[in-house]
Amino acid sequence: MLRNHVKIALRTFWKNKLFSGLNIVGLGVGMAAVWLMVLYVVNEQSYDRFHTNADRIVRVVQHAQWQGGDLHIAATPAPFAEALKQDYPDVEKTVRFNQEGGGLITAGDKKLDVPAIYFTDPTVFEVFTFPFLYGDPRTALRRPQSIVLTKSVAEKLFGSAGNAVGKVIEFSNHFPNTVTGVIEDVPTNSHLQFGALRSFPDNYTSGWQQAELYTYLLLAKGSEPESRSAKLTGFFPKYLKKEMGDVTYRLELQPLTSIHLHSHLDYEISPNGNARTVSIFAAVAALILLIACINYVNLNTVRALKRTREVGVRKAVGSFRRQLIGQFLTESLLMTLLAGLVSASLVVMALPYFNQLADKSLSLGSWADILLTVVLFSVLIGTLSGLYPALRMSGFRPVPALRGQQSTHQQPVRLRQALVVFQFVTTVALIACSGVVYRQMQFVSQADLGFNKEQVLTFHIDDETVRQRVDALKESLLRSPLIESAAAASNPIGNNNIGGSGMFFEQQDAFGANAQMVQKFLVDPDYLTTLEIGLESGRNFSESFKSDASNAVLINQTLARQLGPRPVGKRVRYFIDQANHTAEARIIGVVKDFHTYSLQHKVEPLVLQMPTAPDKDNLYVRIRAGNVAAALAHIQTVYRTFSPTATLDFHFLDENFSKQYQAEQKQGNVLLTFTILAVFIACLGLFGLVAFAAEQRTKEIGVRKVLGASVASIVALLSRDFLKLVLIAVIIASPIAWYAMHQWLQNFAYKIELSWWLFLLAGLLATGIALLTVSLQSIRAALVNPVESLRSE
Repeated sequence: MLRNHVKIALRTFWKNKLFSGLNIVGLGVGMAAVWLMVLYVVNEQSYDRFHTNADRIVRVVQHAQWQGGDLHIAATPAPFAEALKQDYPDVEKTVRFNQEGGGLITAGDKKLDVPAIYFTDPTVFEVFTFPFLYGDPRTALRRPQSIVLTKSVAEKLFGSAGNAVGKVIEFSNHFPNTVTGVIEDVPTNSHLQFGALRSFPDNYTSGWQQAELYTYLLLAKGSEPESRSAKLTGFFPKYLKKEMGDVTYRLELQPLTSIHLHSHLDYEISPNGNARTVSIFAAVAALILLIACINYVNLNTVRALKRTREVGVRKAVGSFRRQLIGQFLTESLLMTLLAGLVSASLVVMALPYFNQLADKSLSLGSWADILLTVVLFSVLIGTLSGLYPALRMSGFRPVPALRGQQSTHQQPVRLRQALVVFQFVTTVALIACSGVVYRQMQFVSQADLGFNKEQVLTFHIDDETVRQRVDALKESLLRSPLIESAAAASNPIGNNNIGGSGMFFEQQDAFGANAQMVQKFLVDPDYLTTLEIGLESGRNFSESFKSDASNAVLINQTLARQLGPRPVGKRVRYFIDQANHTAEARIIGVVKDFHTYSLQHKVEPLVLQMPTAPDKDNLYVRIRAGNVAAALAHIQTVYRTFSPTATLDFHFLDENFSKQYQAEQKQGNVLLTFTILAVFIACLGLFGLVAFAAEQRTKEIGVRKVLGASVASIVALLSRDFLKLVLIAVIIASPIAWYAMHQWLQNFAYKIELSWWLFLLAGLLATGIALLTVSLQSIRAALVNPVESLRSE
């Protein structure tokens, strides 16, 4: 029986090549889209789950609110770990990571720039699972100036990972480190990404307000992070209240496995994913597959009208309904199996491009896994999409079926219309959403950031001796006409890592009782000029005023508005060490607001101070347009007169800021790709329905042409009903897309306004694509010779 079902199915496919081809291609594309998205979603949800203690590891993060501001940051000060370990018995071990350990590594005659190197505690390998290839994880980082390399870094430096242990390497500041271990490369599904781990320097510490590293805890078995977070209320009054004043403060313990998808704080250690985005992409992929299944249902339902007599004959000669259902389900399963093979081919070809698009390293697994996936997909999709047509066709009554009278029923027609509307609601909404994402990305890339980011590069000064001679370095650079200006600062902006501090500001001749949290940024007097940042009132730092180095600050407009009228001249008090010693300075000027982060963040209150020599670790250089390569070579040459073995790692400010939007840009690219797929599949179904309508009305078209009907009128006749459905879909989809994009834009502090014309344009585009699809088949039917049309019946 099964052999007979398969033989009949193949004959039916061959007889109806157009409908079979549309179904196979549509289902294949839909299944491929879901396949790719399943790989993506599984990868996103797998982050950090490979650690043996993953369910007991948490990260400590901070939340605070006060009048006029708030902070939500992933970074913490260095003393937090020890204080938590002492005060809370549930904390078994602590680990801290500091990202400042990277730089240029020299090993013999080889040099390698490894920016992703963390300082960390010796307990790191007792808490996290990073498998050792060589060395002892218990002692690897117990001594200062020890370093553990990943396998790929060890092989680049020493040719073989096994040759690395015991070797001495130097960083660009001539600081030697002994290689004490080699570990496997960090999996891509880890939110901690590094090339090496270094032991902290001797006596490393910082103040209670210097949030410059990341603190992780290993909790005792059975300890719940949520309940433990609630018990940390005594931490603030004991350690922080004196410095921060009367603020609403909360420590949170984030489960390790939730960080990648659910943490969106300032100062994240690496870019995170987004659980909402993953859910949206999964839903979009499911909708695409649903659109493909709707095509199958629609096309098979209309094709059933041509098989009524076949069903009638089968029933007249004794076929049972279950046998007919078996026949039609066999056809469905065979078709979806062919579609599954198409989808597997598409996924194999598309996966490298999808990985590049989504910045992933996804893989399909073995051929056995691929084959099993194809079979499972085919059985599931074939059963779900083929069940309704099978039940519908097998239910025809014999006598009416032999007369071909099933076509008079209106219920299938209404169902087809509803399904077509659903398809185009989805496609119109996706087109509108893609348009909004594109406009927002254009807005953030072209928005005024309060400074001129073009032609400005930064690089890190690793060598402490060079930091002592930064002014001489700047003078040497400026001797070339390729260089316009240069300035030193403590950080490169645009990287989400400007530090914060609690400060007391004078108000009405007295300091306020509560410290106010502000961003704190160290810059030299040339910084405003180099970045072309405007000064609203007062003056800039000046080398002519020696007191500016220790007793002067600049503030931005946002902070000035909070301090009230005439802030210039008012005093500022701030903590300078862990012992709560304070210093005072005066506000000498107000700079115009400028963004230190992406437009996802609002401009925060900012205090600028002059740096001491050790803090001048980043140089900003504005180069003249036209010969970038020569300017970079000049900077490298000049720098080597100060540090002969150094190799600089340049970063352009416009690239720093554009990197902040990489996640959104990748999301937009993936969304656009899936939008195109949805439109393509929906148009395949529409094309098939129009082809069937034209076939059903072949004789009518011939009569109309004989009576003088034009091609345009026949095209309008065949297109009218379908375009009505598309217009209904546009009306339904517009508010859905508006709501979805309104929610998405809340991720940005600065965003576009949602304009009605965006959704109108999406509707017109979808209507135009549908009209083109319908017209192609309609024109073909209208151009047929009427003699041939009249002979068709």
